Amino acid sequence: MDAERPSPTPPLADAPVSERIRYRLVSAGCRHHANDNIAPYIEPGELDALQAEVTEKMQAVLRSLVIDTDSDHNTQETAKRVAKMFVREVFAGRYVEPPSVTEFPNVSRLNELMIVGPITVRSSCSHHLCPILGKVWIGLLPNEHSNLIGLSKYVRLTEWIMSRPQIQEEAVVMLADELQRRVRPDGLAVVMEADHFCMHWRGVKDTDAKMSNSVMRGAFLKDANLRREFLSLMHKP
Repeated sequence: MDAERPSPTPPLADAPVSERIRYRLVSAGCRHHANDNIAPYIEPGELDALQAEVTEKMQAVLRSLVIDTDSDHNTQETAKRVAKMFVREVFAGRYVEPPSVTEFPNVSRLNELMIVGPITVRSSCSHHLCPILGKVWIGLLPNEHSNLIGLSKYVRLTEWIMSRPQIQEEAVVMLADELQRRVRPDGLAVVMEADHFCMHWRGVKDTDAKMSNSVMRGAFLKDANLRREFLSLMHKP
């Protein structure tokens, strides 16, 4: 039998805000990987403090890279800019609650194929924190019990899921899970095609290669004709 995991020690009141947030997560047994949303464990005002803490740590990184930010006018505000970019922009999907989405009952009992896309995707590779830029297409086969959501809400939910460090294979599954929970369709398909700058910018430096992957559920998994119809319509203007 495994030994019981010791309880985390509460951080001091003047401990870094990241330690206080981490304590809540660990105490609750909540996973906090790079692509997890931790908004419920962040208290009002702490996001500003977290951004300030990241600024301080980023300044130390620049110093370790032997960049003279005191005399180099181009990098004097770089630590602050990068901290804001991480916390408020490119990783914002980790730190904010999901967008408000109004759901409507399917009063017309729509049961035909719906396609949303292409939706522009901006994400980040969790291995190197390099950009992932691409497109997402969503296919839905609703039923009379499905909840219908506005077109812009698909974009907002996609942005919320994608604005985190992650790998593309997991990002598509997370988006599919979120849509399945909200819409409850008979069939759901999500396809993502993206450029990975961890491959374009470094490593093999192949600027032509893209990655495409998909999640097919329900009717899209069982019905080959429906799947072909969705895939054939994806790239049509």
